[in-house]
Amino acid sequence: MTEEIIIAGFGGQGVLSMGKIMAYSAMMQDMEVSWMPSYGPEMRGGTANVIVIISSDRISSPIVRNFDTAIILNQQSLDKFENAVKPGGVLIYDGNGITRHPERKDITIYRVDAAEEAGKMNSPKTFNMIVLGGFLKVKPLIKLENVIKGLKKSLPERYHNLIPMNEKALERGREIIKKV
Repeated sequence: MTEEIIIAGFGGQGVLSMGKIMAYSAMMQDMEVSWMPSYGPEMRGGTANVIVIISSDRISSPIVRNFDTAIILNQQSLDKFENAVKPGGVLIYDGNGITRHPERKDITIYRVDAAEEAGKMNSPKTFNMIVLGGFLKVKPLIKLENVIKGLKKSLPERYHNLIPMNEKALERGREIIKKV
């Protein structure tokens, strides 16, 4: 089993940290992982993406051009990566700020309105965990308890008090993701 994932959006949306948490979580399950971030010098507000590969086998290269799953968090990323999803693959997107919705018929498309939900939960910083929860509902590659361990590993200790809120956000993402 190998899953090649791209997560793309604006800097500040938690794109890189979501990828890092996925990578740490998969490591907790003794899987092979690759985490390769890409972002502009402006970071917050600029575009950012990360390629995460999770595999039960050795990973030969972190360079990927076509993905099993794309998690898209803004219009620019949708325009850039929609056609990079392999036929039969999955595209998950947050509808906030999207003006042209995904149009492909040879992939499965899911919408998770994480920005709206994070606002309702009064915790905008959990946006990326809502998205991750939706992804894990669609592709249960990582056990929830390992995601929590991944959060503990990637978050500085001074933020560990936020883990219960992030756990609720993960669960909420699982509840609100919808197939388009």
